[in-house]
Amino acid sequence: MVETDAVINGVLSFIIPGLGQAIEGYKKRGIILFIVAVIIGVILYYFNVNQLITYAVSGIYGLIAAYDAYRLY
Repeated sequence: MVETDAVINGVLSFIIPGLGQAIEGYKKRGIILFIVAVIIGVILYYFNVNQLITYAVSGIYGLIAAYDAYRLY
């Protein structure tokens, strides 16, 4: 059952970066990851970056956040 919770935290953090960390009790870390995700999104939107690059950057950042949430469990 322990592994299941770690996987759930990772999936939640992939969907909304920082959510898995916040659920695990690392609230500051979760807030920072979320704010960085929003900043990345605003920068990519503001500079009108190609949609494929935007999806790639968002996906990579989501994977990093998911791995971090999984590792913290």
